[in-house]
Amino acid sequence: MNALIDFGKILIPASLILYAAYLLVRSFLAKEIELKKLEIRGRSIETVLPLRLQAYERMCLFLERISPQNLLVRLNPGPVPARDFHQVLLSEIRSEYNHNVSQQIFMSENSWELVRNAKEDLVVTINEAAEEMGQEMTSLDLSKKIFEKMINKPDSIAHALTEIKREIQQTF
Repeated sequence: MNALIDFGKILIPASLILYAAYLLVRSFLAKEIELKKLEIRGRSIETVLPLRLQAYERMCLFLERISPQNLLVRLNPGPVPARDFHQVLLSEIRSEYNHNVSQQIFMSENSWELVRNAKEDLVVTINEAAEEMGQEMTSLDLSKKIFEKMINKPDSIAHALTEIKREIQQTF
């Protein structure tokens, strides 16, 4: 029985010391893991930050390029049928959008939604204006009609640009 008591006298303190060592090692490892996570996060931020800024820059450029005052002037080749110019406009918007669609992974959901809505609003406006054109109408007539329609609508492109700029200022 004395042997059992002596064994207990050794086992209980040894167990307590072992448990204390376990707690210390666990705490140390948890801190090390957290430091590694922070280090990895810091490195990923260094990599992703320039890509995010580039995405915002490209989407601002996209919105500027599809704004009617730039798009219509840049693409108007002269007196061509309104129907043909309508197709050129839609093709250019689609091409610009498809070229930049991958940038959405670096943008907030809200900003991307504003960009997409601005593009869709412009396409709807162009289609509405084209529907009102007769066979003899030219690209100049279509451009005028698009500008007339844009005057009566809220400028979703300017709104998207403003929100993107605001988000950039808040984030960076």
